[in-house]
Amino acid sequence: MDKYILEMRGITKTFPGVKALDNVNLKVREGEIHALVGENGAGKSTLMKVLSGVYPAGSYDGDIVYDGSVRQFKDISDSEHLGIIIIHQELALVPLLSIGENIFLGNEVATKGVIDWKETFARTRELLAKVGLKESPATLITDIGVGKQQLVEIAKALSKKVRLLILDEPTASLNETDSAALLHLLMEFRKQGMTSIIISHKLNEIKTVADKITILRDGGTVETLDCHNEDIGEDRIIKGMVGRDMDDRYPPREPKIGNTLLEVKNWNVYHQHHRDRQFLHDVNFTVRAGEVVGIAGLMGAGRTETAMSIFGRSWGHKITGDVLMHGKPVDVSTIQKAIEAGLAYVTEDRKHLGLVLNNNIMHNTTLANLPAVANGGVIDGHREREVATDYRKRLRIRSHSIYQETVNLSGGNQQKVVLSKWLFTNPEILILDEPTRGIDVGAKYEIYSIINQLAAEGKGILMISSEMPELLGTCDRIYVMNEGRIVAELPKGEASQESIMRAIMRSGEKH
Repeated sequence: MDKYILEMRGITKTFPGVKALDNVNLKVREGEIHALVGENGAGKSTLMKVLSGVYPAGSYDGDIVYDGSVRQFKDISDSEHLGIIIIHQELALVPLLSIGENIFLGNEVATKGVIDWKETFARTRELLAKVGLKESPATLITDIGVGKQQLVEIAKALSKKVRLLILDEPTASLNETDSAALLHLLMEFRKQGMTSIIISHKLNEIKTVADKITILRDGGTVETLDCHNEDIGEDRIIKGMVGRDMDDRYPPREPKIGNTLLEVKNWNVYHQHHRDRQFLHDVNFTVRAGEVVGIAGLMGAGRTETAMSIFGRSWGHKITGDVLMHGKPVDVSTIQKAIEAGLAYVTEDRKHLGLVLNNNIMHNTTLANLPAVANGGVIDGHREREVATDYRKRLRIRSHSIYQETVNLSGGNQQKVVLSKWLFTNPEILILDEPTRGIDVGAKYEIYSIINQLAAEGKGILMISSEMPELLGTCDRIYVMNEGRIVAELPKGEASQESIMRAIMRSGEKH
């Protein structure tokens, strides 16, 4: 492992009004797993897009030395030809094509323009075996889970004779089991001599698999840490990422809890697609003014489905039960009626459901409450600019202006735009579904501070999170869900990872 397979020297990349990379240097040894970490907007994904040819030679300054030679990639096919394969956070699979078709899409096994399906599926089976999948090559992508889709992407990379595999947030959408399987696969590939670069905000995973960790901050290289020669804790990595010690990852808060704002009673919901299957069973919970209430549970427990079914019945069917605000029943049968009742829902999928990515910050901010910036049905441009400017300042959205497209913002800043959109509807209850998924520790702290401020203003917060430390660090009370039921209610003083898991396990035995 003495040979460097990759050196990136003095890489500088500028977009209009923003220097995304400033003299970045990166050296990766052959056969190692090299982690790239930093806050959202630090330049990690941009650097990898430079390496893979997404940003072609001539659009940046500096040199890429790969396998001992200076390379200038004009597009992705150039870098793939040399075995550099990048798997982006948003998987590039076609849902209604089969696994085999996806793996060889653009690289078809064909003779004189005619696809050899027998050979295609035979090779697909070999590749799937290497990544631990037993699915048929004819299985449609839409019929397998996200964890298996991630493995299909890796199988696709193997079909292109990958030597340097780049994974951008590979476990961001995976549960713990699928994440562990993916990380184990990377370590197996390392034994076979493959080199990997992994971008991730999950520092515990980074510590598990990485040989080296390079930290970026504000578009520049901070340092590279050797995981074998020193004991590197998460606090050490965080200090490099944010430029300061973070003694407490959760901002302090003195809760001032008032009367009950929201009450959900006997909430029953049948499955969205399997319409004869009851998914939620007699769900009951309350949220008080100034209170942050968490919902914990394993993947598939029904947390998101509960939130979406309450918010305008946007999930499920044959829904029964009552929703009360200030003790009085309210109509939440449509999204508009739910908003009028004082509810807002920040989705876990900000890129597809929370934002219009090719629209700017201003238009996204006002999207859920257009009447408030309109006169006689016509948008008042001056008023819209005022609103967007105010929320950009209040939530400290880092951008060159309110006219920047949200697709070009970091994950943390995208999340702040989604929050702005719903805060502009002036809700009394804000439902936050995985509010810090895929964002770094510095941006998380800012989101937690916003949550604290909203609670201090008397709003009720209902927070869904798969990260138990996050719930324990931010919530006043935690409900535990399992198999579509509320199985425990824990005040802050009684809540712990052990008590939450104990409640889940006990309920599983009953049902």
